[in-house]
Amino acid sequence: MGKLEIFINGEAWPCRQTMGAMLRFKRETGREVTELDGGSLSDLCTYLWCCVKSASSADGRDFGLSLMEFADVIDPGVLREWLRQAEGADGGGTVEKKSV
Repeated sequence: MGKLEIFINGEAWPCRQTMGAMLRFKRETGREVTELDGGSLSDLCTYLWCCVKSASSADGRDFGLSLMEFADVIDPGVLREWLRQAEGADGGGTVEKKSV
């Protein structure tokens, strides 16, 4: 997967699948990312948050939104676009979410 960004409240944040994201998912859900239910919006939202949180940390940025705060400002369309990009439909890019 190429480098992805997600826009939250008009600000671009990195979004990558990392080992840190996988560990965060385990910590948040008690399950391994390999057990992620692709049909579950809550699982997908949680993993997306983990990917943004981890990539931001790796890039030296403080992503201060809690999981619930994050969920409050994104919509299912953002999840669908992220999944499309994450599955390799293109080489990366930007997932846009307009300011709320």
